[in-house]
Amino acid sequence: MAKPSSRRKKATSAAEINSKSLSNSANEDISVEENPATATITVSAVEVEELTDEEQSDRLHLERKVEKAVFEAGKALMELRDRRLYRSTHSTFEEYCKDRFGFQRRHPYRLIEASAVFDNLMKMCPKGTQTETETETETESSNAEIYPSGTQTENEEMCPIGTQILPTSERQVRPITKLESQQQWEVWQRAVEEAGGKVPSARVVGDVVQRIMERTKVPNTYQLGEVCQILAKDNPELRGKGGCWGIVSQVNEFSCTVKTWNGEYTVGLQHLKSYNYLLAECEQMQVICDRISRVYSSALEESVQKFLEMLGKLNRSYLTALEEKVLNVLEAEIRA
Repeated sequence: MAKPSSRRKKATSAAEINSKSLSNSANEDISVEENPATATITVSAVEVEELTDEEQSDRLHLERKVEKAVFEAGKALMELRDRRLYRSTHSTFEEYCKDRFGFQRRHPYRLIEASAVFDNLMKMCPKGTQTETETETETESSNAEIYPSGTQTENEEMCPIGTQILPTSERQVRPITKLESQQQWEVWQRAVEEAGGKVPSARVVGDVVQRIMERTKVPNTYQLGEVCQILAKDNPELRGKGGCWGIVSQVNEFSCTVKTWNGEYTVGLQHLKSYNYLLAECEQMQVICDRISRVYSSALEESVQKFLEMLGKLNRSYLTALEEKVLNVLEAEIRA
């Protein structure tokens, strides 16, 4: 029998040698000692390019734009509601939002509330939230006047310059929309800390709120449909609403959502006072509220607006005969 060609053996031998050569080449940066477990791997350092001051400023500016864009819808919805710009096609704000944007009843109000929280968080931090037109020099100068050398506010300690973390979605701030301004800021900062300096999730924010509620829980005794007076003292967010009456549409832990003649507002318990009306009186006030809402518009003459605003501050559960006649005339005019 003929012997197999030795050339095949040589070829196989060459392949094995080549494989070993490639293996050695791939591991040329690994120095193997007697124990392979202690092998040293040499990794080349990668240089991280630093941003220039201008690039860092641009980055912060663009990040703020992204954050603000999420809440622009809430501001637009607020203006649409307050100016009743939907009235030419829809009788209520809720119907308009559902037909135009596909929003369910509560969603537009959540966006409005979230935009108010976002603005509040922007304002509460004394540093790091300059407007686009402010220069670094102007900011340092103004801060030096407000906070003399050697002094530091609580907000400043928790929010160093340029480090303000802002929310990026409505769900993240939903747990704090019912809190007062200062409480919103404090809860948000605590949530940012617990998230390791990053944007916290809605769950993290909710957990912080829950712990505060357990420590400072105050019973909310208001009922749906109850008529209350709004007390605006020491709360700039309620400016212009002092003395107005509202009907409780939602009972929350620390506040109530009340419907007034020109919209819904979330008001802390300390800024509400019940009229203690009977059920029939509350129902009558609900009818009056709906009638005023359908008629009121910023496009009306100032004298007419003042009349409707006066009705929105009544401290009685009925209209006089003359008030009823005037309101009837306005309703007929709007329908015409």
